Amino acid sequence: MHVRFLDMVTMISTDPNGPMIYMGIYHFFYQHNPYDVQAGNIVWGHSTSTDLVNWTPQPPALLRSEPYDFKGCFSGSTTLLSSGKPAILYTGVDFSDNQVQNLAIPKNLADPYLTEWVKSPYNPLITPNSVNKIDGKNFRDPTTAWLNPDGYWRMAVGNQQNGSGVALLYKSKNFIDWIQVEHPLHFQNNSGMWECPDFFPVSTSTEKGLETSTMGPNMKHVFKASKASTDYYTVGTYNPNKDIFIPDNVSLDIGLGYRYDYGKFYASKTFFDSVTNRRILFGWVNESVNNLEINSAKGWAGLQGIPRRIWLEKSGNQLLQWPIVEIEKLRINPVVEDNTALMPGSVREISEVDAAQADVEMSFSAKTLENAEKWEGNWTNPQQVCSIKGASVKGGIGPFGLLVLASKDIQEYTAVFFRIFKGDYNNFIVLMCSDQTRSSSHLPSSDYDKTTYGAFLNVDPLREKLSLRTLIDHSIVESFGGEGKACITARVYPTNLAVDGATHLYFFNNGSQSIHISKFTAWTMKSAQIN
Repeated sequence: MHVRFLDMVTMISTDPNGPMIYMGIYHFFYQHNPYDVQAGNIVWGHSTSTDLVNWTPQPPALLRSEPYDFKGCFSGSTTLLSSGKPAILYTGVDFSDNQVQNLAIPKNLADPYLTEWVKSPYNPLITPNSVNKIDGKNFRDPTTAWLNPDGYWRMAVGNQQNGSGVALLYKSKNFIDWIQVEHPLHFQNNSGMWECPDFFPVSTSTEKGLETSTMGPNMKHVFKASKASTDYYTVGTYNPNKDIFIPDNVSLDIGLGYRYDYGKFYASKTFFDSVTNRRILFGWVNESVNNLEINSAKGWAGLQGIPRRIWLEKSGNQLLQWPIVEIEKLRINPVVEDNTALMPGSVREISEVDAAQADVEMSFSAKTLENAEKWEGNWTNPQQVCSIKGASVKGGIGPFGLLVLASKDIQEYTAVFFRIFKGDYNNFIVLMCSDQTRSSSHLPSSDYDKTTYGAFLNVDPLREKLSLRTLIDHSIVESFGGEGKACITARVYPTNLAVDGATHLYFFNNGSQSIHISKFTAWTMKSAQIN
């Protein structure tokens, strides 16, 4: 189900770049080394699809060929110009290791697969220099451009200035001659380098996506930046006249508030699907292997998560995410079970489903929350609490959820679960966790990252059911809690105890109170056609 873009025997794929739809064909570009499982020789890989599920390889869109990108064709975006012509803005690294911004356009606009791209003779379009005082080693990843009412295109580039993350803003009338705007689109003190920025509008009145240049009422803007292996976003207001983005809540700014995903998910990129009126998110799922020899023996490293539809939640301060509906065409042989009780300390297998490749949807509730554990005042980091209160640690209400990619004897598993705590003000705190500590029992932690991930779930358990959807794909576990309010992606490596035909799937409840499963459906998932 998940996307491994492979065209050579050994390679790495990383950041998603410039997804778009053109002449009814979805295009996906990505950072790619065709010859090795580590960074180096970076080009733009290219694959196409008619449904965002099954993919066909195309020739690389951008190869290292010019002085301004000789050391790599790094991340960027695509923009559909007013004429409908696609344009790629990307970062190249020159002989002096300076990062510069470049343009490429299709050679043949009549080719729906866009198999050939031509670099602009005006490249590089933007360079760091002593006048603009830009650090040439930290100047990369141009966003999709948007057209302002004044007739000028705008785009932002990630940067770092004296330890502060900055999205430098540029404008152009012709998409070739770019002028730096005096102030950045957004910045935050002491936030570190901002990579792979993304900037787009969202509707406050509908779940439909908006084209990137949309301006007007009933909308907000989302600014996202990648930093420290995490993708953060914040919701706010963009003033096209003053050319500035202001978060609605500074306490939820980049690095402080919401993340797209609380697990393995980085360098993400969105695009507007004009055919279905959706905004769709792609993210890179990087490896959890710290040993180059292991990756080399495997023959590949890095893959792309399931594309997600994203829209603004009714509160207006966070996004909701859900796997694209097209992935459901892979579902077969549903297993349905409703109104089931999970007794304290129980573990029960979910049979009749291929546990190595499955899609599971379920919702939980508790008749009473009296047994909820007390939330400690010094607990501020949900990932840390999930590590302390792992799946094997008995509790009051929880841990309860799923044991996936599990061995028959349940000695090996990845746990996706909830815990409910009682706060100081008669409120309840819901924690969503993905515990990988037992994911590969015979593999050393020195070579394999077995981090336990955690997130606060903004759900009131007194009035709402706790929903969980988990997509399982051999070594990838993508989980969506609270109908997409919190997402956790895990990259795990089960041993031969829990692979293929030996893989099992279980409900579990390690709390002292029974949990009610009001609805449960699991499907075996067919394999997508990937290259």
